[in-house]
Order: sequence, then structure tokens, then C-alpha cells
Amino acid sequence: MAYKAPVRDFTFILNEVLEIDRYTNQPGFQDVSSDLVDQILEEGAKFADEVIAPINNPGDKEGCHWAEGGVVTGPKGWKEAYKAMSEAGWIALAADPAYGGQGMPSVVASAFGQMTAGASAAFSMYPGLTAGAYAGIHANASDELKQKYLPKMATGEWSGTMNLTEPQCGTDLGLVRTKAVPNGDGSYSITGQKIWISAGEHDFADNIIHTVLARVEGAVPGIKGLSLFVVPKYLVNEDGSLGERNTLECAGLEHKMGIH
Repeated sequence: MAYKAPVRDFTFILNEVLEIDRYTNQPGFQDVSSDLVDQILEEGAKFADEVIAPINNPGDKEGCHWAEGGVVTGPKGWKEAYKAMSEAGWIALAADPAYGGQGMPSVVASAFGQMTAGASAAFSMYPGLTAGAYAGIHANASDELKQKYLPKMATGEWSGTMNLTEPQCGTDLGLVRTKAVPNGDGSYSITGQKIWISAGEHDFADNIIHTVLARVEGAVPGIKGLSLFVVPKYLVNEDGSLGERNTLECAGLEHKMGIH
């Protein structure tokens, strides 16, 4: 049976349960009405039903392809679906307008995210991890880093990841061994290995912006000694253009049931 996004359920939750029209006095809600939200949900459902759902089953059977040198390509049709999602503005739905986003409330973007996850849990990981990396940079990075990375992450031209887990530690991040050594110019050299990095390598976007947990050399043990670093697949020049390939490499693919 083909996936059909439950628009009526989402409309009921947002309008009748959460009463989204009550929040127009809150930041991000000023120009958001229930009518606009209904239109967004209807169009989002069409995209999930017609673009994402059809590639889920064949994509799960085919999976991604890994080659020597850490080159990873996605299943047939996935790159095109991601590009369509980016060009239609869905990835920018809740992103900050200051960086090219549409500024919709996160609850609206979450509803669309549930549709994409329902249509294909595996495909939804790509924009989902980008949103997570975007949020971390947006909340904590310097203005310089925000201006450098967020506009193209908001549009989906560049994707993102969260590099947390390592072979010797799962949820206990206090055991992270990845090391960061200052270079003296504000940058760091990072060494270590991360595993289970969803959307960690692919051919969908021009660049992949990894957010990497690491411990600065000499920092205290445990989680208090950890810092978060921006590690792009391709280094970014001062004018925003892409520079040389960074030295990080994908060593292989994980084999997960139903999320290839």
C-alpha cells in the first residue's frame, strides 16, 4: 500500500489541539495563520506522497554504494529527490530568515518532517541531520561561522551531520577520544574515528558540514571537556566558494535494517 500523508490528523493537531492561531503574539508566529499552515501541510503531503514515498522501497533494496577513497553514492533517484526538496524550499521551512530561511515555527516543520519520515525514514535522515547540525551552529557558533555555513545549509545546497558516537562508546559521550589540537590560527587539527554517522557521506549536496564532538588537547576528562567543531567535507574559502577536499574519509557503510 502506498504511503498517504495524514493531512487531516496534522491539521486537527495544529488547529484544534495546539490552536496555532492563538500564538500570533509570539516570535515566529506573527505571520502564520491556520489557513497558511493548512496550505503548507497540503503541499508537503503531495511532496511526501509523490516524490519521497516512491523511492523508499527501491532505495531500501539497493542501498548506498561505497567505493575506495570513501566515495558514497545514493540509490537511484535519491539525489534528484533531495535536489527537488531543496529547490522547493522544504529544507528552509523553519530556518532563520537572516540566513535565507522561511522562519516557520518549528512545530510546522516538525509536521512536514513526520510526513517525510513516514514516506521514507531513511531519506528523512538527510534533511533531518542537516537540521540538527544547522541548529547547533545557529545556537552556539560565532557570527563568522554562522555567515559562512548557515545560508547554504538552510537551502540544502550543503547538508550536515552530527558526529558523536565512537567505537568504544555509545551513549556515554564522556568516553570520546577524538582529539583536537590548536593550529595557532583559530583552527584545529582533529584526529579520531566516528561511527553510525547518518548522512555522513553522499553525493546529494555540494558540501557536507560535519559537527564533531572532540576533546581539545589537555581538556578535563568526561563530558565537560568536550567541544563541538565544524568540519566541512570541503574547506570553505573566504569568499564562500569551495576549496580543497578535507582529509576526513568515510571508511565504510553501516548495514541497518530498513534504513539503508
